[in-house]
Amino acid sequence: MSFDISAVLSPGDIENALAECSASFNHKAFFATSGLTKKNDDELTKVFKVLDEDSSGFIEVEELKKFLKRFSASARDLNESETEAFLAAGDSDHDGRIGVEEFKTMVRA
Repeated sequence: MSFDISAVLSPGDIENALAECSASFNHKAFFATSGLTKKNDDELTKVFKVLDEDSSGFIEVEELKKFLKRFSASARDLNESETEAFLAAGDSDHDGRIGVEEFKTMVRA
């Protein structure tokens, strides 16, 4: 059974965050508006697992492109520059992917 992201984030907050990112994506704004910045470690780990579509333990570039779609199927993909900026913001060890601890750090930054 897959985890429902609305068990951690309110659907209204998700909707507002997606609307805010409809023209251009800013991860800090998305994290704040969606309520992610207020979540504890366990909740952030659950959200990370939703984002880590292939269960590799990392969010890779292709999963980052689909980031918004993990919150709503009708959301858009991130473009190349948004994806690169998002990866650069979260990939503190420069291995080309974002691990769970990097994700938590990025959300709280």
